[in-house]
Amino acid sequence: MAELRTEEEQVQAIKDWWKKNGSSLLIGIGAALAIVFGWKAWQNHQAQVRSEAAAEFNNLLSAFSDQTDDSRTETVSYLAGKLRDEYSDNAYALYGNLLLAKQQLDEQSDPAAAVETLSWVHGQVKDQPALELVVRSRLARAQFTNGDLDEALSTLRGASNAGSFKALFAELEGDILLAKGDNEAAGEAYLVAREASETGRNAVLELKLADLGIGEES
Repeated sequence: MAELRTEEEQVQAIKDWWKKNGSSLLIGIGAALAIVFGWKAWQNHQAQVRSEAAAEFNNLLSAFSDQTDDSRTETVSYLAGKLRDEYSDNAYALYGNLLLAKQQLDEQSDPAAAVETLSWVHGQVKDQPALELVVRSRLARAQFTNGDLDEALSTLRGASNAGSFKALFAELEGDILLAKGDNEAAGEAYLVAREASETGRNAVLELKLADLGIGEES
């Protein structure tokens, strides 16, 4: 490029460059600003969603804990459903529905409803290994209580790594096999539970083994 010798030539060169590149430069600046402000707006929206979900969960927790409220069952069910429908990607929806499942199983004696609730929660926690095992154990117990013995066994055996839940899973598997009439397999599962226990001998488990004729030396 020839040397620009005068101020006028320099000004004209800038004008020519701007005429050629100015629109694309403005578009690039606009896009960058849109990304920045869009990201901020998204962050603000997420914070608002978390705040709203937290408020709904606190309301649910208060209702769940208030044994004097005659409408607590309906309130917990409604709020858990709202968390599930409107904030399904939020942890508050998971914990709210875990409380609902506990209410359905322990207070309403409705294991079928608990199975449905826990199945939804289980589908949401597959990338959270520790919580997944908690939900899996509760789902299997609800299925067992509901008489879905094969489904309960499948749920327990579907764990890729039971970890610290191995003893709990094995004992529950023994209970299910015993209910199916397979005493031999139940005894084997109970022995696995005994061996895997990290807290010493379980008195209830030892009674189950004794009922099957399996003693301390086994």
